Amino acid sequence: MTDAQPAFVLVRPQMGENIGAAARAMLNFGLSRMRLVDPRDGWPNPRAVAMASGAASRVLDHAGVFATLPEAVSDCAYVFATTARSRDLTKPVMTPERAMEHARALIASGQKVAILFGPERTGLENPDIVRANAIISIPVNPEFASLNLGQAVLLCAYEWLRQGDTRPAEVLELAGTELAPAIEIERLGDHFEERLEEAGFFFPATKAEGMKLNLRNLWSRMPLTRADVQTLHGALRQLLRKRDG
Repeated sequence: MTDAQPAFVLVRPQMGENIGAAARAMLNFGLSRMRLVDPRDGWPNPRAVAMASGAASRVLDHAGVFATLPEAVSDCAYVFATTARSRDLTKPVMTPERAMEHARALIASGQKVAILFGPERTGLENPDIVRANAIISIPVNPEFASLNLGQAVLLCAYEWLRQGDTRPAEVLELAGTELAPAIEIERLGDHFEERLEEAGFFFPATKAEGMKLNLRNLWSRMPLTRADVQTLHGALRQLLRKRDG
């Protein structure tokens, strides 16, 4: 449902390419509600369509176009304004992470939310920002705080998706195999001990038990797959063949 997401409002955007880049960034993270306020080069814009690639039909073709900012956010209960500059305005200032967390809570309660992005050259002006309930300030290098329109949209869109993403932070790709069960790891450890014992590795005898424990601990720390175990067994067998041959 498109209503279950914020509207990204581009205020007086200048270049069609940047509008297209913003649309592409939005769709990358599952967003499609774009609104345009007084785009400088008019609308529709073929350069925006070319830059948007596959996002043109799903974002740009349904973008709302408004003459003024008040019209663009008239149906919204809560408005965020993105800006990198400090302002002499009393408003909550949030990171993108906190802002998108708050946006999700507002939308879940049935309220409509908008996020404002300013024109490329100047960013949002104070008359734009006073219409917002809160400011989003993206943490950047203070010595070079300039973000282009597409980058700012992408960072906020990423945080929106991340706040609702239930995927684990890390997964192990097994590439057609599976993790080796404990019994196979145990047998691999036995095999290594046998071959190393034959080679005189566990010397002196007073340290042998500690060396074997370290090896067993090494196997348990490694996320070995069945293919890994088979490869290591095969390597040991080949070394034995070479020795005996």
